[in-house]
Amino acid sequence: MKIVVIGGTGLIGSQVVRLLTERGEQAVAAAPSTGVDTITGAGLAEVLAGADVVVDVSNSPSFDRDAAVGFFRTSTGNLLAAEQAAGIGHHVALSVVGTAELAAESGYFAAKQLQERLIAESGVPFTVVHATQFYEFIAGIIDAATDGDAVRLAPVGFQPIASADVAAAVAEVAVAAPRNAVLEVAGPQRFRLDELARTTLAARRDSRTVRTDPAARYWGAELKTDTLTPGADATLFGTRLADWRLSAAQPG
Repeated sequence: MKIVVIGGTGLIGSQVVRLLTERGEQAVAAAPSTGVDTITGAGLAEVLAGADVVVDVSNSPSFDRDAAVGFFRTSTGNLLAAEQAAGIGHHVALSVVGTAELAAESGYFAAKQLQERLIAESGVPFTVVHATQFYEFIAGIIDAATDGDAVRLAPVGFQPIASADVAAAVAEVAVAAPRNAVLEVAGPQRFRLDELARTTLAARRDSRTVRTDPAARYWGAELKTDTLTPGADATLFGTRLADWRLSAAQPG
C-alpha cells in the first residue's frame, strides 16, 4: 500500500514512516520540508495520487486557542478535501486521551476536538488513535506548570507512553481496516502526576519544588482524577518509564 504520513518528519511521523517501510509498505513522509503544506494545500494532490491511506500526525505549532483552532480547521479541512478527491480509503489521525473532557476549558484541546469532528463528519473512512501523553513530554509538562521555583500540579492519574509505542500503534492501525471509531493506547504504568514530577525533579537534582494543588490547570483546564488516564478498553504497551529513561540516556 501507499501510505502518506502527514507530519512524517516529526517525532511520531518519522518513526511511523520507518516502521511501515520495514513492513514493505510504500510510506511517504509529507511535510513542508518535502513540499507538502496542508495549510496552503500545496503538494497535497500530488502526494496523494495513488495513495491508499493517509496518516495525520501533524500538530499545531502553537497551543494558543485561536492559533490551534485555525491550524486544525484549515489543515484538516484541506487534507480531507484532497482525500475525497483522491479516493483515499482510510484516514488515520493521532489525538489525545481526555480530549473531550479538556476541550471545554483548554483552547488546544478544543482545537483537537474540532479536528476529530471534522474527520468523523467527512465521509472518509477513519480511525482516530487517542494516546496518553508521551514520556518525551514529561519535562515540558513540568516546565509549563512552573512558577518561579514552584511546580503546581494536580494529584491526578497519569499513564504516559513511549513515543515509539505510539508510532507502533499508529502503524498497525494504518495497515488495518478503518474502524470509524476512536482507539485508545497508553503505557503500562499509572502514576500520580504531582508525584511523578517530584521524583523526576529529584532524579535530575532539580531544585524546583512540586506543590500539590487540586486546582492546578493543565494546558488551561482543570483535571478530574481520571482525565489523563485511558479507559478499560485501551491497548497498553509494554515500555516502562524506567526502561525508556535508560534507553533515552544512551548516546546515539
